[in-house]
Order: sequence, then C-alpha cells, then structure tokens
Amino acid sequence: MTASSSTSFTGDARPFGGGDPYADYRRAELPFTDLVDLADRRLGAGVIAANDEFFAERENLLIPEPAHFDPEHFGHKGKIMDGWETRRRRGTGTDTPHPVDADHDWALIRLGAPGVIRGIVVDTAHFRGNYPQSVSIEATAHSLSASPEDLLAEGVEWTTIVPRTAVGGHAANGFSVEVDRRFTHLRLNQHPDGGVARLRVYGEVAPDPGWLAELGTFDLVALENGGTVEDASDRFYSSPVNTILPGRSRKMDDGWETRRRRDKGNDWVQYRLVAQGVVRAVEIDTAYLKGNSAGWAALFVQDDGSDEWTQLLPRTKLQPDTVHRFLVNPVPATRVRIDIFPDGGISRLRLHGSLTARGAEQLTTRTEEIS
Repeated sequence: MTASSSTSFTGDARPFGGGDPYADYRRAELPFTDLVDLADRRLGAGVIAANDEFFAERENLLIPEPAHFDPEHFGHKGKIMDGWETRRRRGTGTDTPHPVDADHDWALIRLGAPGVIRGIVVDTAHFRGNYPQSVSIEATAHSLSASPEDLLAEGVEWTTIVPRTAVGGHAANGFSVEVDRRFTHLRLNQHPDGGVARLRVYGEVAPDPGWLAELGTFDLVALENGGTVEDASDRFYSSPVNTILPGRSRKMDDGWETRRRRDKGNDWVQYRLVAQGVVRAVEIDTAYLKGNSAGWAALFVQDDGSDEWTQLLPRTKLQPDTVHRFLVNPVPATRVRIDIFPDGGISRLRLHGSLTARGAEQLTTRTEEIS
C-alpha cells in the first residue's frame, strides 16, 4: 500500500555563488506542515542507525533548526555539511565502475510518538551537487525501544509510504502520504548515495491506549499523548503548539507569545484533548516570559455535541516566570480553551486528569482501526 505525491523540485540546483545561501532555495506551500512533526527530537525521536555517515552524521537529520551552511568549513574528510551525507558509491570493478540500480544508503528513524503520517519533507538544503538522485521511505510499527537489529530482522513488515522518487538539490521536497496506519519507525533510503539536510514527518499522534489506561491520571492535552492545538488568535512570535511540548520551557521563544494588542480584545488558544476526559488539576507555566507574560488567564471546556463552553477556571491573575497550579471541578470534555488577558503569552499548559469510559473506548477503537 503506497500513496504519495511530491512537489516538482527535481533537477540540479545552482552552485553556491556567495551571499545569502538560502536565496535560491526551492520550496512550496504544503498542506500538511501545520501538523505535528512526529520526528521532533523534543518528543523523543532519534536516528538510531545508518549504513554510512562518512561525511556528515545521521543525527543532523532531526535538528529542529534549519540547516546551516558555512562555505569555508572543511575538515579532514572534506566539506562539513549540516545534514546526513554518505560517501560516493562505486561499482565492483574496472569494467563496472558505476553502482547498480539497487545500491542505496539508508537510515533508521524512531518517531518521537507513534502516529499516522500525513506528509514528509526531505530537505536537501545546501546539498547542491551531492544530493541523492532519488529517495524512498518505508514505515513500520514496532516497540518504540526497538533496536536496529530488531527492526532489520526477517519478518518485520515494512510499508512503502513514499515510492522511489527523484528529488531536487537545495530544496524542501514534499510528499503527501495517504496510508491511514499507525507507525513508529521509518527507513529513509537515498539512491544511490548523497546527502539530506533535514527530515520532517508531519502527522497525528496515535498513543497507546493500554499505556494511558495503566497511567490512569495523565496530561490530557500533552502532544505526546495525542493532544492537539486546533486554533489560536495569534501566532506572531511563537507557536501555541509549544505549550503542549514535553518538559519545561528553556527560553522565551519556547512557549507561546502574541503581539501587543492595541484594542480591547484578548488572545486565546483552543485545544483538543486526546479523547473525552475529565480535568482535575491544571498547570499554567509562564517560564521565561518576564515582561511579556499574560496578565490573567481563564479556562473553558466543551464536549462534543455541544456548542456551550463551561468555565473550568475563572479569570485568574498570573505572575511572570512562574508555575501556577489549580485544582478544578472535573467536567467531561473533549476541548479546552485558554483565554489570556489582554495579550502576552504562556510557556506550558498541563491538564492532568483521566479518560472517561466513553473516551477510553473511542481511543481504543480508533487505534485498532489504524493498527
């Protein structure tokens, strides 16, 4: 089962001519890049193996920031590239100097959370004469702690989600994926060799219902548990998705911050919980937001089938750079909205609670459908 399409970034990139190295970088608007990057290292993703990384390490594939290029940076093995780059493949002898069609390099990627993949970007930024001729991508479902040997063992089922497709150099090569299945690992193949700067894997988190059931109480809106941001009033300085990332914020732009309001309105974020649940305890963290934290916040919940929002936390004053904790009355809900007044930001939102019987049943049914 395969289904994908790519943008038209085939063909050579121009040699670097100095100046801004991104000036001739090729990209397009893609319909899936607002989804969660399942290969985000902050969720626990990693590149666990590669058959070759002679020129540049495989771990560079998942660095969150765009690839950096320093034209003067060389090492003992050659040009230092910010990506994964393999040596040049050769044939078997004097009469067969070229690699055969089946020759290729590969890397194994563990997703940060199991999920349904909707789109992939194979970014060849700054790889102009050394990018692969084509790529293909396979996916499988396994234990998140599986070793490379486990994944490469006979009998492991791999599904091709991106068939072998020509790609372009110095470009964000995008592929839509229409395989409605839950995966945990990818195998990125480059044919026959070359370099890839970054890999982004966009989709929807599909958590393990059994794991959440054993936990009992957990963060119902956490990204790693399947919570999502549905909408927000403002994304000017940073994304509201940051508010449901794992761990504590480590700097100001690691949270959600809005522009300064010049009207009498307020800003807000609307979230969808992993499934119907009841929230019992709330954490609103304003870490590193010292002169620009929200002044006040209120929380509201809504259940599927209802247009009414029920107040969970009344408008409450917030302190800068502080973790605020509140106990609330549990109300069955599938959505939560935080309103901040008048503007500013928060770094994290934690909604501790548990699934209702209906929510647990729906989550289990959905997981079985995509497994």
